[in-house]
Formats: sequence, structure tokens, C-alpha cells
Amino acid sequence: MTKDLTRSGGGETGRDGRADAEAWFARALDHHRAGRLGEAEGLYRRVLAASPRHAAAIHLLGVIAIQAGRPDLGAAIIGEAIAIDPDAAPFRSDLGNALVRLGRLDAAVAAFRQAVALDPSFAEAHNNLGNALRLLRRRDEAAACYRQAIALRPDLAEPRCGLGIALHERGEFDAAAASLNHALTLRPDFPEAWVGLGKVRRDQRRLEEAEACCRRAVDLRPSLAEAWTGLGHALRAQGRISEAVDCHRRAVALAPDAAEAHNGLGIALHGRGEAATAAECYRRALDLNPDYPQAASNLGVALQELGDTAGAVTCHRRALALQPDNAETHNNLAYALLLRGDLEEGWREYEWRWQTAQMAAGAPRFRQPRWRGEAAEGRTLLVHAEQGYGDTLQFCRYAPLVAAAGLRVVLAVQAPLVRLLGGLPGVERVVGLDEVLPPFDLYCPLLSLPLALGTTLDTIPAAPSYLRADPVQAAAWGRRLAEVEGVRVGLVWAGNPRSHAPLKTLVDRRRSMAPALLEPLLEVPGLRLFSLQKDGPAAPADWPLLDFMGEMGDFADTAALVAHLDLVISVDTAVAHLAAALGKPVWLLNRFDTCWRWLLHRADSPWYPSLRQFRQPSPGDWKAVVRAVEGELRRLGALNQGGNTSDGL
Repeated sequence: MTKDLTRSGGGETGRDGRADAEAWFARALDHHRAGRLGEAEGLYRRVLAASPRHAAAIHLLGVIAIQAGRPDLGAAIIGEAIAIDPDAAPFRSDLGNALVRLGRLDAAVAAFRQAVALDPSFAEAHNNLGNALRLLRRRDEAAACYRQAIALRPDLAEPRCGLGIALHERGEFDAAAASLNHALTLRPDFPEAWVGLGKVRRDQRRLEEAEACCRRAVDLRPSLAEAWTGLGHALRAQGRISEAVDCHRRAVALAPDAAEAHNGLGIALHGRGEAATAAECYRRALDLNPDYPQAASNLGVALQELGDTAGAVTCHRRALALQPDNAETHNNLAYALLLRGDLEEGWREYEWRWQTAQMAAGAPRFRQPRWRGEAAEGRTLLVHAEQGYGDTLQFCRYAPLVAAAGLRVVLAVQAPLVRLLGGLPGVERVVGLDEVLPPFDLYCPLLSLPLALGTTLDTIPAAPSYLRADPVQAAAWGRRLAEVEGVRVGLVWAGNPRSHAPLKTLVDRRRSMAPALLEPLLEVPGLRLFSLQKDGPAAPADWPLLDFMGEMGDFADTAALVAHLDLVISVDTAVAHLAAALGKPVWLLNRFDTCWRWLLHRADSPWYPSLRQFRQPSPGDWKAVVRAVEGELRRLGALNQGGNTSDGL
């Protein structure tokens, strides 16, 4: 933000030609204000031909150089003006603007501080100082500068916009929106404020409003790359990935040297499953700005999906060196560490999940203290589920261990799991998350129990089975299926699509498969196939599947059915966890970018002795997985000669 050109300082001229020089200078100012930079530059040079030490004309030639995309030249020219008139605050402020564009933020802060020291009433310089401090992530100092600028010039929209952006970066969404809206009241045609408000609305999950704000910015200034980037993010958050990619490509075309534009394109391509291309975008962003923590962490996520876990850890650590308190990066580091088996550090990093955008709203807010593994014999501990059904089924194994240590355990879980988990040994009571909780002394999130108990890769509690079906229900299913001959195999091909959360839907698309891909399994002799698919795409109507899922009211019902199967073949879903926890043989159809819990380069699982993994050899290659499964089924069929194969599997 440049101060009014009329306050650019005076000039030294001789008596002869002074009137002409000042007339030319006045005409140059008119052209400059109107955006006619060529005409203005010509007249400034005419002024200098008559008066070589006209500091204001030199200064404004430097401003034109900055506006023309030459901040290096602009800084040098403005330096000449400062040498002539070192007490002109606007010169120092515009030198700061050039230094910001050159990425020399500390030097820019110094220049802006000199400007406000020379003229404490210079509201624009206070605003510019706030911008530089915000780029340095010194948000509290930036907010103070913006507030000082607002106090000096309540009619200025720019410091209210900057304050809104700083407050947003501090997580103060409502206050940020209020400041940005005030800026837009003062200046409705302020595209940067519309972009800022769009970011706030996106983080508030008011995605249609976010899109509308960014579209308004694009309409006002189609050449503003930041507006296209913001629109791309808003569309991506709604699951409109192809549209988002187009917007980010537009941003890159407009600002090829803007790291944020390349990072945004990488995020959109990443969401479309193009991890390798996304990684190149992140690398380009880091080439342009090596101190860009978001791009470094995003590159880490992409590298993890591509199988380079060591590279992922390096990237996340680089990002944390730049931004130590970024919860998303800590969480990403946790996933990479857990994936490669570094459980001790991984569990510690995983505690940052409660500060991420996805988990913060559901963070526990009990008045009772958090249990962290200390001795507490005789006290009542609330262990509460926190994420999906599969997570609860995998980690409920820890509740009996805590009970064995002398604590009285109350387990709060999702309602469809209450009846099944009621049989966990040592657990005093299992309640639904939506029920009134009984009294308790301490609490611990379910997925924090491995940290509390110090679980390492070698000490994972992996009993052959730790859940069991209701014996009465199981017996009833035994009678119903008594006449079903052959090897009984349950199939699951898709996870919960989670259509309410577009970004989670993208993950589900990678872990799920079209049922038609399983068709080769229909040709394997000696099998009797059961559908265990509760939601998601239905199998073709002419497939010879036994399907009782319409009778399943909760996981206890499903467990009673699974108890009479010989094998469960499933993508990464809760049913895979259920069957493995029951001790049933499970063949996991696993995507290339595997979830951290399945570790790397393993065909087995330290969590489930009965589970075997069939991994994609490359992203999306389900056909290779199905071929491998078909081959193993035929081999087992030959070994068992078509008989019941519970022991052979």
C-alpha cells in the first residue's frame, strides 16, 4: 500500500526551470494516479532532466519500477531518493514495499519502522508494517500495527483487511470475518478482502459462501492469481476437483513465480489422485519459497502416498522447523512415523490430532483430568471412541488391559458397537457416545491408549481374537446356514462413502473398488460367496451372492453371521477389523497408499494374527490384487479339495 502520491516529498531545483519542473511533476502525478505509467515515467524523467536532485520524482520512478514488476530496480532507485532526502517517510515505506516483493522481509520491517518513526501519523506505513510482520508469521505484532493504522485512518479498508487475515491465521474466525466485512463496507470493490473472507468461510465450512466470495474477487479482478487460488480451494473442499484444478492452473498461468499458486495446484491434483504430479507442484513451490511450511508438509504427504516414507518424514520435519506449532504437520508426521513402525514417537505426534481442523471440534472437554498411564488403581476411567468404527474395533483391545491394571473402565462407543463390545473382559460398562455418561474420575481417548501404555511395534497386544459373537445369535445363524456347502467367503468391496465430507470421500474412493472387479472370484470352484457390504455400490443382481445384510441392525448381528464364514475378503473397512478381531481369516485388499495401521512392506499385520494383506503394486491397480487373490483361492481350493477350510486358511 503506497501513501498518497501527493506526499512523496519535495525536490531541489534551481531558480531557472523550477516552475516548469513542478508543472511537469504535477502532470506526472495525474498520469500516475490514473495508471498511465508510461506517460508518468516520461514526465518524471523530464523533471529530472531539469532538476537532477528532485527526490520526489526519483522516488516515484522507483514506485513505477515496483509496479512494473521490477522491485530490485525500484529499491535501488528509491535508495537514491533516500540519499537525497533521508527524512521522507514515504520513501522508506515504498522501499519496504520493494523489499517485501524481493522476499527480504526483515529488511522490509526495518524500512517500515523507519517510516513510522519519521511520521507516526502515517497510517499506510503502519499497515505495510503489519503486512510484513504477518508474512513473518508474527501475527500478534501485525494485528497491533493494523489496529494502529485503523485508529489513524478509520476510513481505510486495507488495514481492516489485513487485520482480518491476521485474525483468521490466528484461528479467530468470527472476528476475522467481522473485520473483513467492515473492509468491504468501506470498499466493496476490494478483491483481496473478498479473497480473505472466502478463506474464512472455507475454514468455517461455509463452502458455498466461500465460493461466492472468491467468485466476486475474480469478477472484480480476473488477473488476481490469489482469487483463482482461493476459488480453487473452495471448489476442492466441495469435492469439485476438476473445476478446482482448472482454477489453480489459471492462478499458475497468472503468477508463475507465486509459490502459493503452485501449492494450490498441487493440492487439487493430489485430491484427484495424481500424487506424483502434485509432488512436482509442491517442489516448484519450495523452489520459489524454501521457507514455505505448508508446501513442505504437503510434499511429505505426497511422498508418503508414493511410498517414500523417509522422504515424507524429512519434509514434515522441515515444515515443523519453519512452523513448530502447526498441528496439521505434526499429525502428518505422526502418520508417516506410525506407517514405518516408529510407534513411540508416532503416538506422541499423534496427540496433535486434537488441534487439527478435522478433529478440533470433537476434542474432549471433560472437567476430569486426562489419564496418561499413571497408576490409578480403583479409579473409574472413561475411555471414549473418537473416530470411525474400524478405529474403535481395532483399539478396544486396550480396554481389558487397562482394567487388568486395576482401573474400573467405562467404555463409550458408537451406538452400533455397544452390544458387541459389551462382552469385553474386565470392562464394567459400555455405553453409547450419545448416552448420559456415568460418573468417572479420569478419561482417555481410545486412540491415546497405545501412548499411555507405551506400545511399541514389539509390544502390540495381538491376541488371536479378542471379540466374540453372541452365542445365541451365532447358534441361530449356524442352523440357518447348515445346508450351505463349500468354502464360505464374505466379500466387502467398498467403505463408507462419507458423502457429507467431500475430502474424506476422496480417500474412500482410493480404498474402495467397483464390485465388478471381483467378478473373477465368482469363477473359483468350491466357494459360496456372501455379501458383507452394508452400504455403497451394490453387486450386480445376477451374481450368486448370499446377502443377509438387510437383517444387520448392528455389529453384533454382523459378528454372529461372520462367525460361520471361513474367510472374509475385504477392502480396508470396519468389517475387516471385525472379522480379524473375531479371529477369522481375513484377506485385506489394500490400496497402494496404505493407511498407517497396516505398515509398510508387510503381507501380515502385527495387530491381527489372522490377517493377510494383498497390496496394490501401483496406485489404483485393483486388477493385480484380484488376480493374486484368485490364484490363492484356487490354490487353497485344490489343497482342501472343496471341503470346509476353516483350519486350512
